[in-house]
Amino acid sequence: MAHVTGDWNPLGEVFYRKFEIYTMEGHWKQKISEFPKSKIAAAPFGGPIALMKDNRASDSGVLARKPDIFIFSSSGKPIAFFKWDSGQLLNFGWSSTEDLLCVQQDGTVLIYDIFGKFHHRFSMGQVARDNEVIDSQIFYNPTSGTSGVAVLTGNYKFYVVSNVKNPQSKKMADVMGLLSPPSCWTVISKDRDTFIMLAKDRSIYVVDPGFSQEQALEDTNGACIEMALSFDHQRMALFTDKGDIHVYTSDLQRKLCEFSTNSQMRPKQLVWCGNGAVVAYWENLLLVIGMKKNWIKYPSLSEAHLAPEMDGLRVIQSDVQELLQEVPVNVANIFKVASMASGALLYEASREFQKKSQKADEYIRLIHDDLPNAVNQCLEAAGEEWEPNTQKSLLRAASFGRCFLTNSNPNSFVTMCHTLRVLNAVRDFTIGIPLTSTQLKRLTVGVLIDRLIRRRQWELAMNISNYLKQPESESRILTHWACFQVEQKRKSDDQIAASIKSKLGDAPSISYSEIAKKASEISRNELAVKLLDYEPRASEQVPLLLTMENTEAALKKSIESGDTDLIHTVLITLLKNMNNQKFLLMLTQYPVAQNLYLQYCRQEKPASIEDIYYQNDNFQELAACNIRSSYQQKAMEKKIDLLKSAQENFTRARNEFAAKATEEQRKLLDCQQQIEEKHNLPFVGLSVHDTAHKLIVSNLPKLAESIRKDFRIPDRRFWFLKIDALGSKGDWMEIEKFSRSKKSPIGYEPFVHVCLKHEKPFEAKKYLGKVSPEKKAKVHMLLGMYNEAADFAFQQKNEDDLNQILRVCSGNKDLVAKIQNMKAQLSRR
Repeated sequence: MAHVTGDWNPLGEVFYRKFEIYTMEGHWKQKISEFPKSKIAAAPFGGPIALMKDNRASDSGVLARKPDIFIFSSSGKPIAFFKWDSGQLLNFGWSSTEDLLCVQQDGTVLIYDIFGKFHHRFSMGQVARDNEVIDSQIFYNPTSGTSGVAVLTGNYKFYVVSNVKNPQSKKMADVMGLLSPPSCWTVISKDRDTFIMLAKDRSIYVVDPGFSQEQALEDTNGACIEMALSFDHQRMALFTDKGDIHVYTSDLQRKLCEFSTNSQMRPKQLVWCGNGAVVAYWENLLLVIGMKKNWIKYPSLSEAHLAPEMDGLRVIQSDVQELLQEVPVNVANIFKVASMASGALLYEASREFQKKSQKADEYIRLIHDDLPNAVNQCLEAAGEEWEPNTQKSLLRAASFGRCFLTNSNPNSFVTMCHTLRVLNAVRDFTIGIPLTSTQLKRLTVGVLIDRLIRRRQWELAMNISNYLKQPESESRILTHWACFQVEQKRKSDDQIAASIKSKLGDAPSISYSEIAKKASEISRNELAVKLLDYEPRASEQVPLLLTMENTEAALKKSIESGDTDLIHTVLITLLKNMNNQKFLLMLTQYPVAQNLYLQYCRQEKPASIEDIYYQNDNFQELAACNIRSSYQQKAMEKKIDLLKSAQENFTRARNEFAAKATEEQRKLLDCQQQIEEKHNLPFVGLSVHDTAHKLIVSNLPKLAESIRKDFRIPDRRFWFLKIDALGSKGDWMEIEKFSRSKKSPIGYEPFVHVCLKHEKPFEAKKYLGKVSPEKKAKVHMLLGMYNEAADFAFQQKNEDDLNQILRVCSGNKDLVAKIQNMKAQLSRR
């Protein structure tokens, strides 16, 4: 137990420990020795370390020459190196997603990944560019998990981008009387609010986009020359030129602690260790200050850089990296001297049990009622420990305690075993991610897997995904691996495609289109096409093929899919980007696409249909289009020209009937136009029948006769037409005269119908005698002459007519009796 507490130091009621987590790799030591004055930036949550030679000019804060930037893992293992080749570099730091943010003097922020590959850039605004940036800070929002950038320009104005993923620069309010750089400043970001706290002489100002307010502080002597914000942005530590440290809540409304360091020298770094202690670093000295004025001194034998974490502080030196943290409560309860906590007694019971001592039973009896809590304490303490042997002993104690519990749920024990195995794997020197269990809970396993993917640790990421049964991560891992393979220029397209296919197979969660898109982005289009052949979803294949301008392949894939919406998408894209003639020529090779395009044109672009029919020599449909167009024209000349074109196309299509009909329609339009011009009556657009009918109604019988002859209207049809027209104008004398002109080819029943249509029964009776005998019964019925109708029906021996009369005249008893008698006589015959 002594080895566990050997590095503990009391700080009031709690303990702090500082222990080595890595012996730094030789390349790190070499670069630190080469660059004794170097700028270091370490990412939170055990993230990578960026190192840059700090060769600053005396009068400005920018680097005097373009430096080399090295990126290491937390264990000092080299990851990347790149030479700065952009503008004057002012500052750099890490985002919450482990992107390296580099701030230039002109206000441009360049973003690189962990391997030093440039991603993109954004600007802090034109004003920042014009006035130049003299100071900057990269900050983290503990609520949203996003990162931002704040800059101070040469005219002493602050500009802030709250989220580098969505960079929108905001100007903060002006600080009254700020005519020189502040002695210190920091950015506080809570929820959606971001504001700046700065110190100028003895004044503290709080600045946001809307206002700038001077904040009064109680019992603060001297001017603030350094400030530090806790990891959760809830507490603020201020260091004054008198050597005092004052701790407040971050809104400065409540003072938590005041401590005198007895040193007026400004510390190299003032940071927080978790959220419970402030750490001031001077050369060769590390001072930890608690909230109750307790303190711990740690000597520092070499230059150190402090990297705050949510539950501790990483101390990065040239040869080792250490973790300074408050000893977790459960660890302290178990291992501190003379502890009577249930977890401590269970741990002792487990040790005695391994010695086969009966004292194990005595310890168990002491904590029998609190055994579940004891098991939980041992589990939680195991998660907080770094050494595997200590972890095992605590897990062994928890397992021993569970043996005495009934109905104990093993999930918590299994989960902790899984967590520790994952933590130990990523803490390994070769990986170099020194996460604590508290950090892992905040980060989540999914984010940890993503970070391993970005580090190209695909095998470990896959092992963790399988071990923790997270199949949703598998596709991300394999896709990232495949995208990396695509970037390898030493391999041929065929080799890469075959390698990716053999590794990924036909897994439904894999998107080959995403991999192909990566190939397309680096101008390996042939490889992209090969990869797309493995993509089973046409909806993923086609858009990328269109992006690569592989139009014919996109059209083929969409047709093979049978998805009409996808085919329409391709067609519309092709139509926008291709010459119309070339587009139509290509469609001739794909009938399905051509038919869908025809449907589209009928609804959206009717004028384009003729081009398609012309391209395909489809004269029949082309003629039909001409005819439809002719009816939409108002000018007579255009109508006739279009009909002439239709006639020619029908002739080419060998449709003689349609060609003749079109010719007659053209003749009819000519005739109607002449009539309109001569008689000032509207005729254009009427049919032959309606034209003749209207001519008769308009007292132009000779023209109607001419139409009959020219267009060969049959006699029967013309007689029907003429008597209807004469009836419409009420010319009954002309109808009677017409009936006598010659024998009617339609009989005389239509004359009766026309008269009755216009309610002229007297005129109708004139034609009763001329009606054929077999129809006399019906016309008499129409005139209401039922007795006569019955007589004619009886004469014609037409029992159906008699039955019809009987149904109509059921109320006339005499007529009913007469008809019944007639039917009886007919039945006897």
